[in-house]
Formats: sequence, structure tokens, C-alpha cells
Amino acid sequence: MRDIGGRWHARRVDVGQYRYALAIRDARNALVLGLLIRIPMFAGTVLLTLHVVIALGRSYGQAGLVAAAATIAIAISGPWRGRLLDRLGLRRTVAPSLVVQAVCWSIAPFVDYLPLMALAASAGLFVVPTFSILRQVIIRSVPEHHRRSALSLDSAGTEIAFMAGPALGVWLATVWNTGWALFACEMAAVLAGCLLWVANPAIKGDPVAEPQPVADAVTGGLALGCTVDGSIGPADQPRSTDHPVPADETVPLRAWRGFITGPVAMVYLAALSTTLVLSGSDVAIVAALRSFDATGSIGWILALWGGGSLIGGLVYGAWPRSFPVYWLLGGLALTTVPVALAVGVPSFAVLLVLSGPFCAPTITATVEHLSTVVPERFRGEMMGWHGSAMTGGSAVGAPVAGFAIDHGGWQWGFVVVSVAGVVVALLGVLLSRRESGRLARVHADSGSGFAAATLEH
Repeated sequence: MRDIGGRWHARRVDVGQYRYALAIRDARNALVLGLLIRIPMFAGTVLLTLHVVIALGRSYGQAGLVAAAATIAIAISGPWRGRLLDRLGLRRTVAPSLVVQAVCWSIAPFVDYLPLMALAASAGLFVVPTFSILRQVIIRSVPEHHRRSALSLDSAGTEIAFMAGPALGVWLATVWNTGWALFACEMAAVLAGCLLWVANPAIKGDPVAEPQPVADAVTGGLALGCTVDGSIGPADQPRSTDHPVPADETVPLRAWRGFITGPVAMVYLAALSTTLVLSGSDVAIVAALRSFDATGSIGWILALWGGGSLIGGLVYGAWPRSFPVYWLLGGLALTTVPVALAVGVPSFAVLLVLSGPFCAPTITATVEHLSTVVPERFRGEMMGWHGSAMTGGSAVGAPVAGFAIDHGGWQWGFVVVSVAGVVVALLGVLLSRRESGRLARVHADSGSGFAAATLEH
């Protein structure tokens, strides 16, 4: 690739980026805590469904209603829990959550259906915002030019927890009473939350670092760059960090909640679309394997898909540059469509694995981009809205795919959610090009005004 001076240099995957991220104590502790919290959390999600079906003797549909109630509550809680993090800090936000979680999950596994639903929803409203906290710790502790690698490690840890947690939950349900298994997993998650409260990692105050121009996730690096402080400026004229300009003051935009501008809202929509594609694919995978009379293959197929996502996330984190959010979302959607062409388990597995590498990088890119354009004082709420968007996508994707499957077969489950992802990706590309043109005009006008004032002086 040719640089500005006309010299050629090679771009290569640099795994040394991970050594740098892991050498930072706060980032390393956040990654370990992430595994400790998420494995029992994912196990508890599976156990909740199995408990409703096995112990309470209800249908899978009724089990889905309990999961939906908890999911909706978690989505509602994201923004206001994030706002509390911004205003009150970690310990004062987490402490009440730990109390409510401990009370709810010490009772819920041993009551009937309706009280269980109410307690699961209450626990969801006061869930510990672990994703928001841990990603804020990483964003704060790692300089921007290494942030993508650290966030990719976090995504990789999430994939590992996603693969290990459900397997642990199913195993516990086969060897133990589901009520006590659910109690054990949820109390383990509460204990991990207590460790987070004791550790109390800093979530504010980015370390001072030399600006490193990077390709902007909206403009694709055509004319503008982002500096470590998140401000936007000409790529060949990085700003000084002596007096950083907040991202929301560099180019005025109309904001709806202090920081949610049009481009930011579009990234939230991309995050929602990502999990819509993924959760819809989950349902379509089960339907496809049932049609192939290969229900026993669901576990290893999902593990293979998660493994592809894990590898894709690690490669993306070691890649020498970022990619625009909407390109990655488009790649995820476009590689998911061909899965509908599978004619048996072998071809299904191969086509599904090809879509896996786009999963984790797309989620990482949304977090990375938001961290550069949202001011630090809104970061907790920003991550809360991001979590709510992803939760909302998960809640919508499954019924949308299910409706398509019921009316057209398992193939349409993949097609419908993929088309939705492609539409959002194209809309994002069009809007980002429009925004990049607007920013270029603003900076051109500002530069002309400065030059005229200098000559006049």
C-alpha cells in the first residue's frame, strides 16, 4: 500500500498488538472478569429455559415468554444503568444490582411459573451492566491505536463464554436438579459481580497518549481521521493532545440526548441489525438441522460457527487498520445468505463457517467507532444504548426468522434476516458518505476562514 509520500510498505497481521493490550493490568483484569461473569450468565440463560420445561412442565413457548420478559427488561435497563455509571460511578451503581440479583435468583428457581417470570424480569431490570463496564475499562485503559485489538480480545472472550456457558448449563441440567443448577449459576454470576465491585476498575479518564491518525469508521479514511481524544480532523494534520477538542464540539450536530446524533444512531441501528442476523440465524440453524434429520449435530455446528467468529475476531484485532462498520455488517449479511443453498449437513456446515468470521468483528467495530465519536462523559450511557440495541436485535431476530420459516421453510429464515442486514448496511454507507462530504465542506470552510484571517492580520 502506498503512503502519502509515495513510499510502499506492507500491511500484515500483527499479533504483537495483543501482547500490548494484555500487558495493561486493567485491560487484562477486565478480560478475566469478563469470562468469570459471562460463562455462568450464558449457562443461566439456557438453564432458565430448561427449568421451565423440565421442572415446571411447561411448553417451550412458555419458556420463551420468560426469556423474552427477561430480555426486554435487560434492554430497558441498559441506558438508565449506563447513565447511573456516568453519574454515580461503578460501585454505587453495581451495589444495588448485586442485592436485587441475589434476592431474585435465590427465590426464582423454587417458585411457580408466573412468579418466576416476574422475578426474572425484575432481575433483568437491575442486571449488573457488565458488558458496559468492562468495555469502558478497556476503552479507558488502552490507547486508541491499540483499542481495536483489546476490544477484539473482549469479543473473543465473549465467544468462548458463549460456547462454554450453554454447554455447562446443559450438563448441569442432566446431572442435577434444574432449580438448584439455575441457583448455582446465578449465584456464581453474583459472586463474579462482587469481584467486579471489589476490583472497582476505573472507567473514566483516558490515559494521555500521542495522537495516532486512523481510518475513520464512517468515512472509510478518505479525507478525515480520528485522533486519540476522539476529535475529527484532517488526516494529515493530527490535533495536539495538549488541549483536546471533545468529539461533540469539533463539528456541531443536532443531538437528541446530548450525544445521539444521526451518525451515532445509525451505528446503533447497525448493532441491532448485527444481532438480528445472528439471532435469526440461530433459529434457522435449528430448523435446518431438524429438516436434515440431524438434530444431534446442533451442538457441534453452533460450536463451529462460534469458532469461526472467534478466529475472525482475533484476525480483525491484529489487522493493521479498522474497517467501516457498514462494510462488515454487509459482509456478515451477504455471507449468511448462501447458507440457504445448503443441501445437507456437510455443505450447511461449510457455508455457515464462512459467515462466522464476520460476527465478532462487526460487533467490535460498532463499539470501537462509538468510543471515538461519543464524549467520555456519556460513555456509560452510550454503552447502555449499544447493549440495548444488541438485545433488541436478538429479541426481534428470532421471531422474524421464525415467521419466515413457518411460511417458507428454513431457507427463508436466513434470507429474510440477511436482507434486513444488507438494507441497513447500504443505508449506512450512503449516509456516511453524505456525512463525510458535509464534514469535508465544514473543514474546508474553516480552513479558508483561518487562512483569510491570517492574511488580514
